Amino acid sequence: MSVWRIKFALFLVYFVFAILLNSVGTVILQVMSNYDLRHADAAILEAFKDLSIAAVSFLVASFLPRLGFRRAMMLGLAIVAIAAAAQPLVPSFLTSKLMFLATGVSFALVKVSVFATVGLITDGQREHASTMNVLEGMFMVGVLCGGVLFGAFVDASDAKNQDWLNVYWVLSGLSLFSLFILAVTPIDESASHQDKPHSAMEDFFDMLKLAMRPLAFVFILSVFLYVLIEQGIGTWLPTFNKEVLMMPADMSIQTGAVIFPLAIAIGRLSAGAVMARYSWYPVLNVCLVAMAALVILVLPLASGIEAQDSMTWGSAPIAAFIFPLIGLFMAPIYPAINSAVLSALPKHQHAAMTGLIVIFSALGGTTGSIITGRVFGALGGATAFYLSLVPIAAIMVTLYFFRKQTLRAAQAAETAPAHA
Repeated sequence: MSVWRIKFALFLVYFVFAILLNSVGTVILQVMSNYDLRHADAAILEAFKDLSIAAVSFLVASFLPRLGFRRAMMLGLAIVAIAAAAQPLVPSFLTSKLMFLATGVSFALVKVSVFATVGLITDGQREHASTMNVLEGMFMVGVLCGGVLFGAFVDASDAKNQDWLNVYWVLSGLSLFSLFILAVTPIDESASHQDKPHSAMEDFFDMLKLAMRPLAFVFILSVFLYVLIEQGIGTWLPTFNKEVLMMPADMSIQTGAVIFPLAIAIGRLSAGAVMARYSWYPVLNVCLVAMAALVILVLPLASGIEAQDSMTWGSAPIAAFIFPLIGLFMAPIYPAINSAVLSALPKHQHAAMTGLIVIFSALGGTTGSIITGRVFGALGGATAFYLSLVPIAAIMVTLYFFRKQTLRAAQAAETAPAHA
C-alpha cells in the first residue's frame, strides 16, 4: 500500500470536514436572515452538529474495525455529499438542521477512522506524532479556507439572497472527489483486528473498560484541559478584542477568526517536522512554558486602553497581534498527546480510544467556553485569560503522569509476545 497516497487521502478528508464543521457560525447568520429566525432558534444548529458527533462516537467507535475504516470514511463522505447537495435543492431551515446532523454523524465515523488509520500507516511514535500534527494542521487550513469560500458566495448587500447555498455544490463535489480518492486507495487494515474475535457487545464494553485504565484516565484529563484552554480563548477572543482592547466589531472578529487559527495551523504544520526529530514530552513542556510566558507578558499591554474614534490596523493595540500567537505554542499539544496515547496502545484499540478522544474533546470545549464566559462577565476579559494559567499548569502536571503511563504501556506491549 502507498503510504503517501493514503496520507493525502486522509489530509483531504480532514480538510473537507474542517470546512463543513466550522461553517456553523456563517450558516446561523444566514438562516436567521433567510428564514426570519430568532438567535435561540438558529443556535440549535450547533447542537445538531456537536451532539451527533459525541453520540455516534460513543455508540459506534468500537464497532468500526468490523465495518472497515476506509468503508466508514467513504460512508461519511457519501452522507455529507448528499446532504450538501440537498441544501440548494431544498432550501429550508430543516434542511440546514439535517445538513449539520449529517455532518456530525459523518465526522464521528471519519475522525475515528482517520486516527485509527494513522496508527496503521506510521512506524514509531515520532512518525505518528509528526503525521498527527500535519493532519490537524490541514484541518486548520480547511477552517481558514472555509471562511474564504463561504465569504465568496455570500451577498452582503442582500440579506435575503439565497445564492450562498450554491457553496454546497462545491462542498458536495469536494466530498465526492475525496470519496473517489479513497475508493482507489487500498489500505491494509488487518492490524486493527484482534486475534481472538469478539462480539460487538464485547467490543463496546472493552471501550468502556479502556476508559478506566490509568493511561486513559490521565490522557482524558490532559485532553480535557487542553481543549478547555483552546476553546475558552478561541471562543472569547473576539469579545476580548472588542471589550478590553476597544477594537471595532469587524476588526475584533477578523483578529480572532484569522490570526488565532492561522497561528494554530502554522504551529501544527511546523510541529510535524519537529516531532519527527524530537520526543513529544520536552517539546510540549517548552510549548506550555511559552504559552504561560505569553499570557504573563502580553496581557499587561491590554490594560488602560481607551477607545479610538476610528481605529485602523495601524493604530490597533499591539496586544491584538501578539496574544493570538499563543496558538503557535498551543498547536502541537492536542495532536501530540493523541498520538502518544494511540502509539502506546495496540492497534486494535485505536478506534475505541479515538471514540473517547472525540467525546472528551467535546466536553472540554463546552466547559472551557462556559467557564471563560462566566469569568469574563463577572471579572473582566483580562482576568478570564489570566486564569488560563491554571489549566496550563495543570496540564504540565498531568503530562508528567501521562508520560509515565505511556512508557509503562509501551514496555508492557514489548514484553507481551514473550508471554503469549
